[in-house]
Amino acid sequence: MEFKIIKTEKDYNQTLKRFEEIFHAPANSKKGEEADLLALLIEKYEEEKYPIDAPDPIEAIKFRMEQMDITRKELAEIIGYKSRVSEIFNRKRSLTLKMIKNLHEKLNIPYESLIADY
Repeated sequence: MEFKIIKTEKDYNQTLKRFEEIFHAPANSKKGEEADLLALLIEKYEEEKYPIDAPDPIEAIKFRMEQMDITRKELAEIIGYKSRVSEIFNRKRSLTLKMIKNLHEKLNIPYESLIADY
């Protein structure tokens, strides 16, 4: 296969089709190396054509709370203020740097998700 930067949806679909054909090729084979290169080309095209925005900070917190089965009371202990949880969830108060740091360290929420504008 001839390798080139994916510029059109047609190129993208053709590259995806070829990638699917050789997906299970052994890693150190010629087809395996081709699959690695096609994956990079596909990833670059998708990043440019279909960018994914960072999640909303409040939604990121709620999602992590659900994953970890954390209550609002437990969240209040993490951010340091019982009264702030409702204000933050209702978007009446922004997260402080200290809250962001605690959420990152204790709930492992990426800084990028917590710093995004909301």
